[in-house]
Amino acid sequence: MYPTKNDLPEGTRRQMIELLNARLADAIDLQTQTKQAHWNVKGPQFIALHELFDKVNQDVEDYIDLLAERAVQLGGAVEGTARSVAKRSTLAEYPVKGASSRQHVDALSSALAAFGKVIRSSIDEGNRANDQGTTDILIEISRGVDKWLWMVEAHLQPE
Repeated sequence: MYPTKNDLPEGTRRQMIELLNARLADAIDLQTQTKQAHWNVKGPQFIALHELFDKVNQDVEDYIDLLAERAVQLGGAVEGTARSVAKRSTLAEYPVKGASSRQHVDALSSALAAFGKVIRSSIDEGNRANDQGTTDILIEISRGVDKWLWMVEAHLQPE
């Protein structure tokens, strides 16, 4: 750990840095899955989905920065390389190659739902550690992910 005058106990900071790096791996994985959907979507809803997936990606990139920067603020080092992410991510592999737009919507909504679930469990961990700063970031991400899940899932509903 790097020296810091942050007054959170060192044990709390270590615990939160580990948690943040774990969620960072998930967020980077989600970001790449979002781009996979963005690049490969086809069909009559192409432009709507292509643009939606790009907007999701933009917010996920913001979540990545929030998580990484909080880890550094606590005196930690960020583990955001592709190899590190591949080892640490808890998200399932993106399952769709050359699929229909509906399959991409289903795959991305599943990834968003899984990410939202681990973020919510991390909120509980942040609360138990009494780290309001980290908890606040996780709550912000949770709200955003829930919004994007709603918007992506709307494309699974019948007309």
